[in-house]
Amino acid sequence: MRGTALAAALGAAAVLGIQGMAGGAELTAAPGGEGAAKAYSADAKETGPVEGELHKLALQPQGAGEAVLSRQETQPFGLLGVSWTDPAAEVKGTIEARARDAKTGAWSKWIALDPVKPGMDGVRPGAHGSTEPVWVGASNGAEVRISGGGALPAGLELNLVDPGGSAAQAKQGGQKKNAAHESGAARTGALNAAPAASATTTVDPGPASTAPQPAVVSRAAWGADESLNNEGPLYQTSGKIKAVFVHHTADTQPYDCSQSAAIVRGIHVYHVKTNGWRDLGYNFLVDKCGTIFEGRQGGIDQAIIGAHTFGWNTDTEGIAVLGDYNAGGASAAAQDAVSRIAAYKLGQYDGDMNGTTTLTAGAAQTNFFGTQFEVGKQYQFKTVSGHRDGFNTECPGNQLYAQLGALRTSGPAAQLKVGTVNGVPVQPGVDATSDGVLTVGWSTSTASDRIGSFEVLVDGVPAATVSGTARTATSIVTSGTHQVQVKANAVNGKTSTSLPVKVVSEVTPAKFTPVTPKRLMDTRAGLGVPQGKVGAGGVVTLPVAGTNGVPAAGVTAVVLNVTATNPTEPSYVSVFPSGTTRTSASNLNFTPGQTIANLVVVPVVDGKVSFFNNQGTVDLIADITGYFTSAGEGATHTNIGPKRLMDTRAGLGVPQGKVGAGGVVTLPVAGTNGIPATGVTAVVLNVTATNPTEPSFVSVYPSGTTRTSASNLNFTPGLTIPNLVVVPVVDGKVSFFNNQGTVDLIADITGYFTSAGDGASHTNIGPKRLMDTRAGLGVPQGKVGAGGVVTLPVAGTNGIPATGVTAVVLNVTATNPTEPSFVSVFPSGTTRTSASNLNFTPGQTIPNLVVVPVVDGKVSFFNNQGTVDLIADITGYFSK
Repeated sequence: MRGTALAAALGAAAVLGIQGMAGGAELTAAPGGEGAAKAYSADAKETGPVEGELHKLALQPQGAGEAVLSRQETQPFGLLGVSWTDPAAEVKGTIEARARDAKTGAWSKWIALDPVKPGMDGVRPGAHGSTEPVWVGASNGAEVRISGGGALPAGLELNLVDPGGSAAQAKQGGQKKNAAHESGAARTGALNAAPAASATTTVDPGPASTAPQPAVVSRAAWGADESLNNEGPLYQTSGKIKAVFVHHTADTQPYDCSQSAAIVRGIHVYHVKTNGWRDLGYNFLVDKCGTIFEGRQGGIDQAIIGAHTFGWNTDTEGIAVLGDYNAGGASAAAQDAVSRIAAYKLGQYDGDMNGTTTLTAGAAQTNFFGTQFEVGKQYQFKTVSGHRDGFNTECPGNQLYAQLGALRTSGPAAQLKVGTVNGVPVQPGVDATSDGVLTVGWSTSTASDRIGSFEVLVDGVPAATVSGTARTATSIVTSGTHQVQVKANAVNGKTSTSLPVKVVSEVTPAKFTPVTPKRLMDTRAGLGVPQGKVGAGGVVTLPVAGTNGVPAAGVTAVVLNVTATNPTEPSYVSVFPSGTTRTSASNLNFTPGQTIANLVVVPVVDGKVSFFNNQGTVDLIADITGYFTSAGEGATHTNIGPKRLMDTRAGLGVPQGKVGAGGVVTLPVAGTNGIPATGVTAVVLNVTATNPTEPSFVSVYPSGTTRTSASNLNFTPGLTIPNLVVVPVVDGKVSFFNNQGTVDLIADITGYFTSAGDGASHTNIGPKRLMDTRAGLGVPQGKVGAGGVVTLPVAGTNGIPATGVTAVVLNVTATNPTEPSFVSVFPSGTTRTSASNLNFTPGQTIPNLVVVPVVDGKVSFFNNQGTVDLIADITGYFSK
């Protein structure tokens, strides 16, 4: 900190800095070593504290305000400074020193040492007057001169600090022992930078921060000699950190980052043994490589009083960057490290790196810019300030000070907090509530253009993702107690996360009401939504509650058969609850000219359902087959199968033979294959069309009723395609109509709904992606091979209850297949049957909804031939 004009010593004050570096030499290793090593560099083979050594050499008075230490050989050292007995005494002349490089023997230039005003760490018995220390690297000779200052104080001494470390043990003619080695301790220079906990078990952990705690080299890792610190830390009486002051240590020569720990040790020894301070003055130190070192003891997560900025140590912490930044700026890595530790500390106390705060002056003084401060008065400071903002010093250097403006906006989103849950303000100590719908509102002091996106986290898992301009998002939660947070992803790649809010959700299980299949939406005709194709990135929203016999209230989900037709590009469609944020889940995948259908069970939040198209343009059709309601009567679900009920190729369930153009086959279901004879309101069937001779569609509908325009499967010649159907049961049978050509039809049952009331009720969840073999989500990464099985845990994960779950509703997609094949989804812990769920050819991407029983908490996926990637998105589950 050159060029300081120090104020009166009142209270704790600024920490000394390092001015110059003359050495940085490489020493030849002692016998038995492994070759040349950078002096004082870290050694990864040892661990433990390093006991640094302080050597003192008396200066010789020359009269007329002059004193010298003649050029002479010394014990090895890396840092030097001058001290005197009376801290109140002043040296008014010039103090200069230089050192001899231990390897080359070359002498450094003369380096001016600035005297330090006493009382920097408060009034302390045994304190000395001193200069700032100078890091000179590995040296073994020194010279000092003082001139032009009038009367000199008594007890002038040169202080030489050897910070220890195995790479610095060599000296001329032999090997210097390390005190830590002599005591049987070993240390390492391997700097294990990791998020650290509180340094003491007697202090409660510090508050959580909205910014992540960066990796920090602990005092133990950089070899702090804790025997120097027997007083313990001082904690901020307010328990808060309102601002950080940025410093530089003013090294004038380059240093190697492997020496950084030794530099920190040298400062530590000098501050305690020479200055008489209680500990190292800075709270954190940062080197040019971006390594963060823990400074003053007490705990990285604690609010610790340091000795870094005279008059302003209360409610602040000091971050020192190793090096001199008057002529050149700090490296990008160093700036990023300062940003991360500042964001973490300020984020613990709802601070904003780009904000301001009010501090109370602890000393009467004038800062570098001429601003005068009076003791006890409050003044406004930027939350990230330079040392010169509070004190008359050039620190942190002209160039680093100029970088602080950009550094203040380099952090993550600040002051991020959840403000409302379902429109109700969040109150401390009061649980928020939900009925299954979760609308979260939040705020941040960071401008929207600096934020890329927000994520709503439920129990640590993303439930909704929205743009950086959004301040609300809606998703769905299951019954139980949840921790809800908001995560901000800044444009610069940094993240922050709000403190958690406890949300207690009570979701009424829903029962199913089947309806005769009915067309609700057709973009070709303008039915339900405006006429016209859905464009790239386009969304159409369909009202469902209160229309077409669906109740206006109490509806939790609708069952729709959605068909995509006339697409112009390869794309996918996602069907999601209107009023919520669309997730990555998809429901239909198609290529140009293809017509494809898939069943969806989509939650209803605001009475409407939305349809998103990714690319190109496409027409969309939606036919309803039923809805789930938490109010009134309804049917519950019972698992059965998977079990094959019908196969026209073999005459199973219906007469053998293809279904012709305009033909209908009718399958008895009630009273067969374990299905009750009465009370069955609907069956869940996976229907597969195979061997078609012409483009056509198949409609599955209740026997005993008039077929509507609704369809369930669309296909072209030679294609094999499945689709799940939930079809009402009126007279105990189900009918299958084929429009053109001939086709074989297969039907596998997975469950039924009954009015008996002894089955399972439905609960919405998602849509949420549970499995993706491409990314290793839910199962090991990698395609499923021929005859291969992957098993996905479902119960007890992603908000699904650990017990009581009888079945899950999954949209399963097969992509990147290498051969014609099929996939069967079946309950883990059971024997796979002949039932299949997806059929595909090489290069095809095809989805299908499955309702799969849960036996042991997991679901298994079997692939017959070739290799294929599988994706599974959940939309709900059944439980009782």
